[in-house]
Amino acid sequence: MSRFQFSLNNNEHVRQAGVVQSATFDEALELLRARVSAKPGDVLELGVPGFPPAQFDCVASLLDGKAAWSPRGRSLAA
Repeated sequence: MSRFQFSLNNNEHVRQAGVVQSATFDEALELLRARVSAKPGDVLELGVPGFPPAQFDCVASLLDGKAAWSPRGRSLAA
């Protein structure tokens, strides 16, 4: 199991930060998708120590309470 560090912010301040353990990056992202409360405009950073984190923009809050994430810097039209 790998330990992934994460932070959830709204470009002004960090709202939540911590560590999640999972076998893969994709599993860590899915765990956070289910467990953090995000709204459009929030930014999620996820990574491992020693490497720059991946950044995701919250593009929607879904009816089931989960967030829809898009890799930061990518257009939805692309």
